[in-house]
Amino acid sequence: MSHPLIARLETEFGWPRLATMDEVKAFTTSPGAHCLFVPGDPARNLESADVAVILPELHMTFQRAFDCAVVDDAIEAQLREATGVLKTPSLIFFRDGQLLGGIPKVRDWDDYMARIPQILNAIPAPAA
Repeated sequence: MSHPLIARLETEFGWPRLATMDEVKAFTTSPGAHCLFVPGDPARNLESADVAVILPELHMTFQRAFDCAVVDDAIEAQLREATGVLKTPSLIFFRDGQLLGGIPKVRDWDDYMARIPQILNAIPAPAA
């Protein structure tokens, strides 16, 4: 069962919940920048609800420069392993299917303000 603040991202904001790696691929390969919210277990990690509140604010602050989705717990471990962003909650950014970077755990607002532009302006490493 999802935490109410995480569920709100889907119900109030209309963000998709990605439950398969194919859904992640389809979402992250569409044009533009994308942020995947990996909540972790909100019962064990109180920061999950905090990030669920912060992410919509970041989305507005950055003038919707990226779209957002919630990663379902069914594929969370697989996605964390694939991206190397292992701690939760985390925000993982992609552009045109390429991993740009991630921000694990909850951060100070100033840290988000500094790190998100760096991530969004990153040039993805070429695929191996």
